[in-house]
Order: sequence, then structure tokens, then C-alpha cells
Amino acid sequence: MKRSLPLLHAMLAAAILAGCAGYRPAPEAFHEALDKPYLLGAGDRVRVTVFEQADLTNTYSVDQSGYISFPLVGSIAARGHSAKQIEGQIAAKLRQGYLRDPDVSVEIDRYRPIFVMGEVGAAGQYSYVPGMTVYSAIAIAGGFSPRANQANVDITRAINGKVMTGRVVTSDPLMPGDTVYVRERLF
Repeated sequence: MKRSLPLLHAMLAAAILAGCAGYRPAPEAFHEALDKPYLLGAGDRVRVTVFEQADLTNTYSVDQSGYISFPLVGSIAARGHSAKQIEGQIAAKLRQGYLRDPDVSVEIDRYRPIFVMGEVGAAGQYSYVPGMTVYSAIAIAGGFSPRANQANVDITRAINGKVMTGRVVTSDPLMPGDTVYVRERLF
């Protein structure tokens, strides 16, 4: 029995370390992205207002290719651009033979959805609301299941064209398009 005790300790240590191997703290880019202007992506919907041009004022969706289809000028690249940049693109294209001095305003009408998975009441896709935190997203998804780790969660987020995953506390803010994964607690 005494000879098997060190072996038991070694196996227990290996099991604990294997459980920690999946830990990924949130990269610095997670928090830096919160302070930058919001960049559009597929699934977002924008409200474009061209003043004194009621026929051009409407709501447009960003398609899977990252474009919005705008009357007269055709496709406008939206993925990876801010609302302010889209205003400039539309105004520049309208100046090319359509309007003399277009006054264009773009605002986000609906953000792309977030996804909540894992140990929650009702995993799925949910609408993003500005200012949403991990905790409020979990509440919308039916709350924590009885087996859920309630201290922190894993977030998957696309930043500058790269998909990153990191572990954050439940009070952290979310961004549109985030995937929240609530892990099962060990004990």
C-alpha cells in the first residue's frame, strides 16, 4: 500500500494538470477591441439615411460576403469597416454622377447575434444588445444549469480577422458575434 501511494499522487497530479491544460486567459486584444469603433460583419443591419433622398433611405443587411447592396451604386464593402467609413464610401459613389453633394448618415440598426452554449438552460443564438455582459447573455439563455461553472466562461471572438478564444469572468462585456461557452464545474 505504501509503495502505491507515490504512484497515486503522481496520477492525481497528472489528472489535475490535464484539467488545467485547457485554460486560456483572454488575450489583450479582447479588451482592446472594446475601445475601438465597431466594425461591421455579416449579419449586421445598417440604417442608411441620404438626406432629401427618400428613395435611397432604407435599412440594408450585410450579406455573407460582407457587402451591402445599395441602390444606384451597387455593392458597398462593409465587412471590417465602421459605420463612418461606410458613410464615406456611399457618399463618394453617389457623387460619381448621381448626386452633387450627398449628405449620408449610417447607423447600426441591428447587431449580428451572439451564441450561448454549454451549461445553460437554453443554448442557442440570441440578439446582441449594446452594453451586454456575459452574465446578461447567460440570463437570456435561461441561466446557469445546476452543473455550470459560474465563475468564468470561454469566449470565442473574431478580432482583426483572427478567431481567438479566452477565459473571462461573467462581468466582462460582450461584442456582437461572440460565442459564449459555459463549462461544467469539476465538483
